[in-house]
Amino acid sequence: MYNTNKKSEILVGAFLLLSIIAVLFLCLHISRPTSPFSAPTWKLYATFDNIGELKTGSPVKVGGVVIGRVKQIILNPNNYLLTVSMDIEKKYNNIPNTSSLAVRTSGLLGEQYLALNIGFTDSNMGTNILKDGSTIQDTKSVIILEDLIGQFLYKSEHTKNQNSLSLNKFAT
Repeated sequence: MYNTNKKSEILVGAFLLLSIIAVLFLCLHISRPTSPFSAPTWKLYATFDNIGELKTGSPVKVGGVVIGRVKQIILNPNNYLLTVSMDIEKKYNNIPNTSSLAVRTSGLLGEQYLALNIGFTDSNMGTNILKDGSTIQDTKSVIILEDLIGQFLYKSEHTKNQNSLSLNKFAT
C-alpha cells in the first residue's frame, strides 16, 4: 500500500510539473509572437502620418494571411512622421517595390493591422523586388472613424444650408 501511494504521488507531481511547464510555454508564446521557434525573417520599413492604435506585434497581412509582424514603431522628432519596422517571413521575399501598405481594422472596432497590397513587376518600367531593409513608399494612414463621421455630418449640414438658401432665393 505504501509503494502504490508513493507511486501515485510521483505521477501526480510529474503531471503537475508538466502542466506548469506547458502553461508557462503557452504564456510566453502568446505574449511574444516571435519566438525562437518562428520562421526566419527580413526587415521592411514604411512611413505613416497616422497609425491609429497599431502596436508592436500587430500582424502584417496579404489577403488576410499573416506574413509578418510589426517589430518597432518610431516617431521621428524632426518631421513627426512614424516609421514602422516590420519582420516579414523570409519565404515571402518576392515583394515588388510598387506594393502599397495600409493600416486596416479587423471589423468595425477590432484590432488594427497592416495590409500589404502586392504591386506589379515590369522590368521595362524599372520595378524591383524589395530587399532586406527596404522601405515601402506607397502608404495609406489609418481612417479614423470619428473624423469620417465628422466630415459626413459637416457635409450633411452644409448641404442642408445650401438647399435652404436655394429655396429662399427661389421663393423671392
